[in-house]
Amino acid sequence: MTATLQVLYPVGDDTEFDHAYYSATHLPMVGAVWGDLIDRTLVTRGLAGGPDTPAGFHAVASIVFKSGEALQEAMAKAAPLMEDIPKFTNTRPQMLVGEVIG
Repeated sequence: MTATLQVLYPVGDDTEFDHAYYSATHLPMVGAVWGDLIDRTLVTRGLAGGPDTPAGFHAVASIVFKSGEALQEAMAKAAPLMEDIPKFTNTRPQMLVGEVIG
């Protein structure tokens, strides 16, 4: 089974998100900590859908792991990544663990 982890950073009234830090520091850290376990990643920056439709998320990271076991191993090594989150955002990330079905 190919396992996935989506990390969603929701927009709220007082939330902030430093995209420069996220791109230049946090994402390379993800690669350093989990790189050998990851099959592929996709990171999306949220954009407004129009003048009356703000973005619902600052960003969404979709990480595809080589297997369910690789995801479990990654989660066991996640502490430095979790500790880094307050350096680029004050929003509470939402996480979805799943399996690729299509």
